Amino acid sequence: MTLPKTMRALVQLHDGYAGTQTGPDLADPSPFVALRDIPVPTPGKGQAVIKVQLAAVNPSDIHFIKGEYGQPRVAGQPAGFEGVGEVVAGDTPLLGQRVSFFAGASGTWAEYAMTDISGLIPCRPDLSDVDAAGQLVNPLTAIAMFDIVKESGADSFVLNAAGSQLGKLLIALGRDHGIAPIAVVRRAAQADALRALGAADVIVTGEADPLAQAHAAFKAHKPRILLDAVGDQFTADLFFAMPNGARWVNYGKLSTDAPKLAELGQLIFQSKRIEGFWLTRWMKEVDPARVPQAFATIQERFVTGSWTTDVAGIVPLSATMTGLAQVLAKPDGKAFIDPTA
Repeated sequence: MTLPKTMRALVQLHDGYAGTQTGPDLADPSPFVALRDIPVPTPGKGQAVIKVQLAAVNPSDIHFIKGEYGQPRVAGQPAGFEGVGEVVAGDTPLLGQRVSFFAGASGTWAEYAMTDISGLIPCRPDLSDVDAAGQLVNPLTAIAMFDIVKESGADSFVLNAAGSQLGKLLIALGRDHGIAPIAVVRRAAQADALRALGAADVIVTGEADPLAQAHAAFKAHKPRILLDAVGDQFTADLFFAMPNGARWVNYGKLSTDAPKLAELGQLIFQSKRIEGFWLTRWMKEVDPARVPQAFATIQERFVTGSWTTDVAGIVPLSATMTGLAQVLAKPDGKAFIDPTA
């Protein structure tokens, strides 16, 4: 296949970190990215070029383009962490096949992307493009963090931002493995749907005395793991209300406010722990056999309907500067960018 010399891409406007913490909201992408024509990448040794069919938009992507993520931006480089597409160049037997992939040398919000051959994930033919485009960041994180839950030996766990795509994946895992999820959400309108999905209890922070709800749920279920995407004061209050031996596993910062840790003595006398989770580090440290096992599980769950992808909207690459923020503003569902449109 002869590749074009140039492509359309959403490129980053800034280098490095911003030193701010404004959260994953994005009312206007123009301060951070611009739609430009740039050269199509040329693969080196161990690299492949993918013609992107669909790219996911995750909170981590928004943190990244704002300069608020754990790795620095590179001005002029396309944004976007994950997507799906056809391998069109590179020394790999996957040439011509549809793969999911993490961004490597260039991001996924572009017509073409380049990444390491070792990171290409072949897709089953019965896996939809929306599931394939978003099977890495959220589903793999769900599998990895649920391993923590299972290893704890507890019969229950707590998760906040439970109405998110990742939250729903975790609730379904808990349901299917008989480990009761206690879901924390902001809006009461989400509660019934999460209970129907498998949440044993739902704590609504927008209702009166949510901490009393938590105490009742913790007394009934005795959770040991708190999976936290928010990092606010209520999360800290939840953690200190949990039983002895509880672990607070933070993997995101949806809140812009820092929590006050008022009961640090529990770390000493109640054997509690606070730790962070980063998927990139997990993939480097876990048994190498676990990653392909996880992807086989992910694809099987999507194909069989054990998991579903809630789509808020698919924005053509050509319309992202005006259309992406509107899709991201929707309260539920995941946003995607279509570089073919």
